[in-house]
Amino acid sequence: MTTQLDTLMEKLRSVEAEIEVELVKRREELRFHFEKRRIVFEQEVARLHKALKTRLSRYIIEANPLTVLTAPVIYSLIVPIALLDLSVMAYQAICFPVYRIPKVRRRDYLVFDRHHLAYLNAIEKFNCAYCSYANGAIAFIREVASRTEVYWCPIKHARRVLGPHPHYQGFADFGDAEGFRARVRQLEDGVKLDGAG
Repeated sequence: MTTQLDTLMEKLRSVEAEIEVELVKRREELRFHFEKRRIVFEQEVARLHKALKTRLSRYIIEANPLTVLTAPVIYSLIVPIALLDLSVMAYQAICFPVYRIPKVRRRDYLVFDRHHLAYLNAIEKFNCAYCSYANGAIAFIREVASRTEVYWCPIKHARRVLGPHPHYQGFADFGDAEGFRARVRQLEDGVKLDGAG
């Protein structure tokens, strides 16, 4: 039986597909494409990007002093993020095969491509790489955690959850004991996820 929630989730998937189509159109407007996973800008655009690049010396001279003073605090987070990333990689490698949970492909979450932008100077490229790693690692960690939750506790919360992970809607409703037990029985042959890989 299809519920209203199933219908809404299908609409959400449809809207996500439409968004991807619009993103492709936007790439065309910005005049770049992919050639064997390499990003290629049209020559005219590449020249414009180089012309818009802020020289490193000017960037440093014009930097807000408070930004410079707080930068070490931001960069210091790389240590706990990297340790957590390594720990979660080990956890997944050890535990997921035992629980028959599909492994998360880390490379799908860690995307480093902003260094191809000619309008960024060395510091801007470094900052982009840092943000790409931090956000990608956290997204990877969240997916590993969400798949763990699918296995161990597929029950929705009584209170509203902001930004639930993609698997959350398939959880049993809070207070639905029969639904929970049915969900647990479904997991006896391992976790099955749409698009897992």
